[in-house]
Parts: sequence; C-alpha cells; structure tokens
Amino acid sequence: MEGLFHEDLAALSDLDEQSLLESLSQRFKQDRIYTYIGDILVAINPFKYLPLYVKEVSERYKYHEKSKLPPHIFAVADRAYQSMMGRLATGPRNQCIVISGESGAGKTESTKLLLRQIMELCRANSQLEQQILQVNPLLEAFGNAQTVMNDNSSRFGKYIQLRFHNSSVKGAKINEYLLEKSRVVHQDEGERNFHIFYCMLAGISPEDKDMYGLLDPTQYRYLNGRYGSEDIVRKWGEKYSEVCNAMDMVGFQEQEKVDMMTILAGILSLGNIMFEPTETDVLKVTGKSMGWLKATAGQFGVQEEELLRSLTCTLSVTRGEAIRRLHNQQQAEDARDSIAKVAYGRVFGWIVSKVNELLAPNVDFDVELNEIGILDIFGFENFAVNRFEQLCINLANEQLQYFFNHHIFLMEQNEYKEEGIEWEMISFKDNKPILDLILTKPIGILSLLDEQSAFPQASDRDFVDKLNSKFKSSPHYEVVRSHSPLFTVVHYAGKVQYNGGGFLEMNRDTIPASIRDLFINSVTPLLSVLFAATISRTGTLMPRKAKVMQKADDNFNSTRKQSVGAQFKHSLAVLMEKMFVASPHFVRCIKPNGNKLPDQVDNKRVMDQLRYNGLLETIRIRRDGFSWRPSFKEFAQRYNILLIKPDLPLTKESCLSILNTTAIHGWKCGSSRLFFKYWHQEELSRLLERMGKAALVIQKNYLSLRCRRKYLSLLLEVSRQRQAQREREENKRPVSPPVPLPRRKKPQPRPRSIMPTAAHLAPVPRPRNKQFEATPFDNLEVHSELAELMGQVGGEERARERSKKRRDNIRWFKETQARKVVRNGAFPCWFHGMITRRQAEDLMTDKPVGCFLIRVGQSREGYTLTYKGANRCRHYMIEMQSNGKYVILGEDKAHPSLPDLVQHHSRVGIKPFNELLTTSCGQTCDQNTDYEDLKCLDHLAVVDRRSTVSGEEEGELSLDQVHLEFQQLFLPPGQNPALEAQRPPVLRWISDRRHRAEAEGGGEALRGKLRDGERGRAWGDERDRKSRPFPRLYPSIRLAMREIQQIQQHFSDVQEQSPAVSHSTPKPSWRRTDS
Repeated sequence: MEGLFHEDLAALSDLDEQSLLESLSQRFKQDRIYTYIGDILVAINPFKYLPLYVKEVSERYKYHEKSKLPPHIFAVADRAYQSMMGRLATGPRNQCIVISGESGAGKTESTKLLLRQIMELCRANSQLEQQILQVNPLLEAFGNAQTVMNDNSSRFGKYIQLRFHNSSVKGAKINEYLLEKSRVVHQDEGERNFHIFYCMLAGISPEDKDMYGLLDPTQYRYLNGRYGSEDIVRKWGEKYSEVCNAMDMVGFQEQEKVDMMTILAGILSLGNIMFEPTETDVLKVTGKSMGWLKATAGQFGVQEEELLRSLTCTLSVTRGEAIRRLHNQQQAEDARDSIAKVAYGRVFGWIVSKVNELLAPNVDFDVELNEIGILDIFGFENFAVNRFEQLCINLANEQLQYFFNHHIFLMEQNEYKEEGIEWEMISFKDNKPILDLILTKPIGILSLLDEQSAFPQASDRDFVDKLNSKFKSSPHYEVVRSHSPLFTVVHYAGKVQYNGGGFLEMNRDTIPASIRDLFINSVTPLLSVLFAATISRTGTLMPRKAKVMQKADDNFNSTRKQSVGAQFKHSLAVLMEKMFVASPHFVRCIKPNGNKLPDQVDNKRVMDQLRYNGLLETIRIRRDGFSWRPSFKEFAQRYNILLIKPDLPLTKESCLSILNTTAIHGWKCGSSRLFFKYWHQEELSRLLERMGKAALVIQKNYLSLRCRRKYLSLLLEVSRQRQAQREREENKRPVSPPVPLPRRKKPQPRPRSIMPTAAHLAPVPRPRNKQFEATPFDNLEVHSELAELMGQVGGEERARERSKKRRDNIRWFKETQARKVVRNGAFPCWFHGMITRRQAEDLMTDKPVGCFLIRVGQSREGYTLTYKGANRCRHYMIEMQSNGKYVILGEDKAHPSLPDLVQHHSRVGIKPFNELLTTSCGQTCDQNTDYEDLKCLDHLAVVDRRSTVSGEEEGELSLDQVHLEFQQLFLPPGQNPALEAQRPPVLRWISDRRHRAEAEGGGEALRGKLRDGERGRAWGDERDRKSRPFPRLYPSIRLAMREIQQIQQHFSDVQEQSPAVSHSTPKPSWRRTDS
C-alpha cells in the first residue's frame, strides 16, 4: 500500500494500468490532486475548493527543491522560471508550459494558477504584473461559455508569451486561436452563449441599460430566452464588475469600453430582426421587429435603410454594371447571423490586439528578452453533434499529442540509438497518420474542404462524398451511411462522428461587401476600425486607421482568400515552431467524472484518459530513460566551475573529470553527449548553489578589506589636511603669552531641530522617522569631509535637475490633476501637495494608527500615500494608468479618482498588510499650508476670510481653517477682480461651475447639503455624469427602445383581448431558470 501514495509514479516498482489507476484514485480521495511522473505533472480536477493556493503555500514553493515538497502546480511554475533564468542545470533558455486534457479537466484554472505564481516569482516594483493577471478574467468573459461538459469552457485557444529581462517581466503577448463564433447565434440544448452577454445584462445599472439599449434578457433570441436564478444573476453581476476593472487595469479608454458594449448590445438586438415576404418578393421586416431594426442601426451607428438593404439584397458589380440580387428569407437570416458572428469575432480580436499593444515590452530593440510561454487550448471534444469547430479543436489536440510524443518518445529514443546507449524500445501510439489525414496537401481533409469552398455551387454533401471516396480505405476514417452528410475520424482519443452540414459556409466565413462598406462608414469609431482592419495569415486582427482606405478593398480581398481552415492550419504551424525551440514542461489534466461532482472517480473514464494520453508508457520512459541530454560542450561550459580550473577544455574528458568529483550516479556517456535522469538536474544545481554561496563569502570579505583600506587612507588624508590647516593658522597668529582656555565638554548628539544647516555640509542618511533617536554619528564633520573627498562634485547639477523635475510635476498637477482632486471648491483634507517623505513622516509622529495623507510625487508624475502603521510609516505609490485611472502599486483595483481610491481602501485593506485608511492627516499649521508648492495657491494669504465667510457660516460648516481658506479661492467672478485674474484657468472653471450650480439650485439648499457633507459628492457626481462618454447615436437608441416597448405592449393587449389567450401558457419572466 505504500506505493499507492507515492508522489512520483516513475518510482513505482510494479507498473501496470491497475496500479497506476489505484495510485491516482487513492491520492485523489485524500485531496492529493497532483502527482509527478518524473518531471511531468498529472493534475486531477477536484471540482471543489481546496486550500492549496493560499499565500503561505505560494511562498513555500519559491526557489524550492522538488524532493522536499509534495507535487504542485506552483512547482511547475518555479521550475520553468528558474530554468528560464539559467539557475537549474541548463543555461538561460526560453520555456513553454503545455497544459492538455479534455474539456472540463481544469486547464483554464491551471493556467491562472501558473500565471499567478510566475508573477509572484518575478515581482518587482511595477504595475505590469497586475495588468498581466487581469488579462485572464477579461479574455475568459469574452471567450468562455457553458457547455454540456464544462461550465466555464474555453471556446478559443491562447498561447501567453511572458517576456522577461533579467528577473523581471517586461511585457506579454497573447496569441488567440479559432474563436467559436457560431456560438453567438446558436447554442445546443444545455449550453449558453458567451459569458459576457449574461454578465453585461446582470451587472449594468438601469441607467446604463437605457443608454446602451438593453431590455429584459428573455427577449433576446440569441440567448434562447434563458437567463438564470437570482444566485447566478448575482454572480454574473460580480463578474461584470471584475471585467470592467480588468479593462481599467489593462488600460482601455472609457470611450472604447462604451463603444464595445454598444456593439454587443447591437448584436443582441440584431438577432431579434425577423423577415417576412411581400407580394413583390421583396423581404420586409416584421411588425414586431421594426423597433429592433432601429435599435440595431442606432447601436451600430449606421442608417436604418442601409442596414435593411444590406440584409435583404446583395449588390455586385459585373463588367462595370451593378447587379442587385434579392435575398429569400433564409438568405436574409443567414446574412443577419453572419454579421453577428463577424462583429463579435472582430470585437474579440480587437481586445486581444489592444491587450498586446498595452502590454508590449517597453525596452530597446537591442535588449534580448527571455520568454515563458503558457499554452491553454481547448480540450478534446466529442459532443452529440460535432461541427467544423470540433474538427479544428480536435486537430489542435492531435497536434499537441504529437508534440508530446515527439519530445518524450520519438526524439529521446532516437538519440539513444544514435549515441550507442543500450535501450529497449518502448512502443507508443503514434498519431502522425491522423495528422496526415487532416493536414496533408493536396488530399487532406482541410485541403479538400478549401477546394470545395472555392466552388460557389458546391454543397456539404458533395464535400462529404469526396471525403468518402478518398479515405474509405484509411484505418483512421470511417464512412457513415446516412442521408445527412456525416463522417467519422478515429482520433488518438477515440472515434468522433462529424456532421458536415455548414462546413463550407463556416470555412468561407465571408460577409457581403455591402455590409462591410456600411460598417466601415459607421459613426461608431470602434466598429469602423474593426471592419477596416485586415486579417493576417494566422487569422489575427490587425487594426488600422479607418480613414486610410485607398487600398482597403485589395487588402481585404487578398486576406479573405485565406479560408478559416487555412488560417487555423497556419497558426498551428507557427505555434509548433515556437514550442519546438523552447524547453517544454507538461501538465496533463484529468477529468475524474462526467457529472462535474467532487470526490467521485469514474474509473473507466479516468482509465480511458490515461490510455489515450499514453501515461503508462510515459511512466516507463521516465523511470528507465534519460530526460536530460546535454552535449559535452554545453555541460562543460555550465559546470566547469566545479573543478575550479581556469581555461578548461570543452571536451568529453573534462566532463568526465567534473562528474568524477561529484557523488552523482546513474548517468551514461554517449559519443557526443551525456545522459542524465530527471533528478540529476537538481543534484547538480545544488552543487552550483553551494559554489555560488562560497563565492559570495569570498567576495564579501574581499570587498570589506578593500573598502576598509580605502576608508583608512581617506582618514589619513583628512588628518593630513587638518594638520596642514593648523600649521597655516599658527603661522599667521601673532606671538602672545599663552592664555588658559576653559575645558571643553564632551560633544553630545544634538536634536534634529537644532542641527546645523551650513551649506557646505553634505546630506547624510538618517532614520526616516522621528520616532527613532539621533545617533552620535549623524553629520559629523569627518563624514562631511569624507563625502567631499569622495567626489560629490556634481551636487549643484543634481540639485538643478531636481528643481526642474519639481517644477515640471507642479505644472503637470495644475494642468491635468487639479480639476480631479478638488471637491466642493477645495482640496480634500488628506491632500498635502508636494511635501517630502521626511515631512510626511514628521506629520505622522503623534497620529494614531490608520492615519494617512496623499502627496504629489517630487521625482515622478504621480502620487504617494503615506500611512501610519503600528510600528512605522509605510509609503504606497499611486500610479496613473494610461486611461486616467488611479491604482496603488501592487493592487488589483483601478479607481476613477483619488477620492474614490480613498473611499475604497477605507473599506478594503491595502495589501499585503490589509491596512485600512481610517483618519486623514491635517495640515502642518493654519498659516503655512502643505499646498504652498502649488503656485496657484500662493495668494491665499492675501484673502481676508472674515470678509467672505460670516461667523455664522463658519459655525455651521464646522470645517478646519485650511478648508475655509481654500474655499476663498473660488469666489464668484467680479467679487475680487485682482484675485480672479491670478487664478489658473482650471480652478477658475471649477469655481464658475460651482456658482452656476448655486444659482440654479438655490444657495440655501446647497448650504444644507454642505452641512451633511453631501454637497461635494453631489457636485462631483454631476460633473462625472456630464463628462462620461455616450454612444454616438444615443437618442436614436432611446427612441427605438420606446418603440419596441410600445409594440410589445400593443401585441400584449391584443393577445389579452383574444379568447384563445386564456388557454395559452403564460410568458416566462426574465428570472426563469434553466430546466
């Protein structure tokens, strides 16, 4: 029984299918969901929460030894990161982590955990790590959906490339593959549309629903009239908040977000447009759909008549003559669904492109970056009805299985044979013939599909008949006798029957040119950019300026000649090229049961996955084989330090000499390379780590000795200069009888308040907080002289640079930030202008724990939050995102303004100490405020507070003197012309807005609000509401929504008057749950 709980299955003595299954099952029942097969991780989806991913566990797996901790997904992240850094057996090299398994096995969650741990390992003083982590929830909302196999199934594939320089992350790139666009217009029983539609409908406020033109979810045909229970709706609402925050964190602009949501609302409205024929064979929109047509036109930013014309007819030009072909009802509905699919696909492609643009590495071109790639691609699928998307998905899984086989079996065993290593060949299931069946030119399945797609009159039945005639003798293809166009492919994971219906149309993926031209001229900028963009050979959206249209048609037509199958095939080839040049790490995910229930193991299902993944053969080759096979040159270059011999030749003899000095056994030597077991890498890395620590001790002692010698020589020089100075003074002094001098007292450390401020003394570091006592070594004359001797000749230049930076930051604040910070005509009490770090800590000396202030940065454009902790003051950097949002460095929440940030962190603690903002810090004094560096406030001392604020108002407002002084800055125009002329334009604009609001709403009412502390918030909310972006045709959308509601009310009244209504079933409410 001891072997059943072994953490590494490659160490099992008795190996067969039954022992493998029992070992994994027993570990799973004890919540040990991770197991090693050598350096390969097997992960079983628990379908429940496990406390395996908390902060303490993450810290334990940083820079750990594999044998000292149980198997974990964090260990894979650590090994990939250390290998990329060159800290393990191999030198610095690109890495890739391949996560595979069937749908619902836990690949998406494993990807998120890997990303989180890698960001923890490379954590630096940058917001980029949080931005990268926010990409996953964003793409998950737009690219995942519920299927019968998985509630959060990825309906696209992604390869995340993390770029590093030294040990810190510098950027990221997302490569997306084959979004399942057909899900937008059709979902099978028990499935849903993409998450974003439900999140949007659940999370948007009623005012925003009115702005975007959204009604009850059950009214939308593309959602099948289904929504969810109240608990599910609440979760979707929370998910929508996460998506909006993710877009803010990554850097999306507010107008872009509004345009994107408007397009999504337009897709839902488009699905409700229905057609009916007329006597003249020209289609028209049904009476119930007229409002939806107007709403769609307003949401897409196009003319209603032009949209209807594009749906009901096709305009083509032949020999200079325009020919108009009318659509029948089916063709019009196909055109409608085609628009919805293409629009959603391009929105998703634009999101990926925007993320890549915002997260691109900001380094010089000549800087070499290392990379870790994480592949999270759709799992193997076998549904009741399998279409074109399932063929592409299963093709991707075939390609990944071939990569695994090639790396683990084929390449390794071929090297044994070439190098003369004794080895008994291990047979494995080679899926290369299946890849040839699908990919080979010119007679592969995809090639034949492209050939048939080129013929306008070809049908899906013709395509399947051609497949049957070509591949009927193939062992991996089976002919299906049926009236429907069916065929079967025998994949590595089992037989899958495909329905060929719709294959040609999905592969063409074309839209009428009239529709494209219509959307290029849309008044919604984002929609215009999406349809003016070009498509690369791999299917990637490449946005460009919509106005540059000279060669638009040529570019569009040339790229659209690439079919969807050809694009996907090319993208897979590019992906495999990237992975073959990197060092792979494998995570094999297992789904324990088909009911998505915790603590249940379906032995047959698990065994099927173990078999088609080839895990039994993998265990054998990891147990008996040699997974690490460096050449003599690579090994000698890496480990020559172990011999402590300079200029060691990179030969076989040198390698053997190095290995003979170690206690490593079990390795073999070939003709051109060495062969090691997977655990040998850790043993050799431990030896290198030991040598590295010894080198650090030597360096430390050498540097200490050298610095001490330099220090003693400087002291000698100071003593010599003092002696020469005394001699010069004695020579100048007149001869006089000696006078006894009083005895000098022993010098004592002086307090900070009476420290000398002589200009010639160089600044010396001191404790950052007044709570620490002064030491006898602060600002000694010897240290100042040493500083001068050590060459501080550039002090004046640096002071000028600091002064210039300070002025630039003040100008930045006045021009861009003053309007955002001011509330109710005054700065908040926690805002302290541009004070230094030391001044901020001095203000906090006698303050309680939780006290805080915010100050403007002196050396950068941004802010710093100073917080009084239990033992010390902490300083948190506040960064401004490119979209104007504020975020505390290291936090995962973006805020539209500083007051919102303060309000949020008064409820939610700041990481990592969960510190709450409780009390704002007051100013230094009433006469000399902390805002004095902001020149716009210099004239405050001139203002007579008593002439503008009566004593009664002072008593009613109960504000501190500093606030009352600042309110005088915003006097009505004409009350003090001299003061009005001195005020900056930004603050004058704020003052004017305030007094206009007073004039409109009544002074007494506003003063009443001010007493309750509501006036500033109301004024700020009104300003934010007026400045927020709106859809371009917002009035048209509102009118269309009213018309829809009137039409629905009319038909409802008609049905109530009909006698048959009493026998009909009632209309379901929007809260109806799924069956």
